[in-house]
Amino acid sequence: MRYFCLALLILIAAPILSGCVAAATSAAGMGGSAAITHTMNGITYRTFTAPPAKVRVATIRALERMQITLISDSKQDKSNIRYVTAKTSERKIEIQLEPISPNTTRMRVIAKGSGIFYDASTAEEIIQQTKISLG
Repeated sequence: MRYFCLALLILIAAPILSGCVAAATSAAGMGGSAAITHTMNGITYRTFTAPPAKVRVATIRALERMQITLISDSKQDKSNIRYVTAKTSERKIEIQLEPISPNTTRMRVIAKGSGIFYDASTAEEIIQQTKISLG
């Protein structure tokens, strides 16, 4: 009788606990420290704990280090959002720096190729190089 109850318990628990493995695997795949997020359309985001002015300088340094040509650097008056555009021979880069607080800045990067092609890896690298420039 004891073995029967144990077998019955295992049969009941197995389907319930099998979902935990999938959830744990998904959570591990996302990475606990992954700070860069993507949307379905290839836009890459990251929030930095740094003032917008510092993130702007770090972004420009990152573009220079990557030998990406800076096209424009402008600020939208009403919302304090800074727009940085740059280009390579095959990509157009759009960077948006949005102040969240005096010491927090959200960075949004879009790297567009020809047509509807988005290059998330280039956008990611710009964010990583910006992070390195911030120190």
